[in-house]
Amino acid sequence: MTFVVLGLGSNRSWNNKSSLELLRNSCRLLEPYFSVFVHSSVYSTKPMYVTDQDDFLNMAVAGFVDEKVVTPSSLLDKIHAIEAELGRNRAAEIRNGPRSIDIDIELWGNEKISFEDAKNPMRNLEIPHPRLKERAFVLIPMLEISGEFADFINGDVFADALSKIGTGGVEKKLGKEDFFNGC
Repeated sequence: MTFVVLGLGSNRSWNNKSSLELLRNSCRLLEPYFSVFVHSSVYSTKPMYVTDQDDFLNMAVAGFVDEKVVTPSSLLDKIHAIEAELGRNRAAEIRNGPRSIDIDIELWGNEKISFEDAKNPMRNLEIPHPRLKERAFVLIPMLEISGEFADFINGDVFADALSKIGTGGVEKKLGKEDFFNGC
């Protein structure tokens, strides 16, 4: 079994579904690929890089996958299919701009994965995510669930990274215990 952390974000409704509903749907679609699956609270976050857009809702999910069944490339394919199913059109969007759903693989066990071959279908996959330690909107929810996976998430390392960058205005919007209530 391999321990995996994903970061999820949304700042645009799609098909009459709010960003929160899109996050819930993403979790429901992702959960079957994990033998253990937990999610963080949902956080409101100011956009980075392209700041002239609505705030994002962000969260982290983590758990274990059977690497005989789910590989980094197969999970990336599943993530892209889920994003497309929930209204993301990568070809029509502005990089780092508004999107209905964004799912990033943040950690894959202790592995370092980088595909630099432009012809490789996973050419955009780099794990750990290259900007993980500069993104409070990933670090804060990941640290929230780190206690449940203390043997797999080195909370000290990520807490140190967060202390260097600050919280960046990330605010809890909805507690993890309330995430699926009222659905």
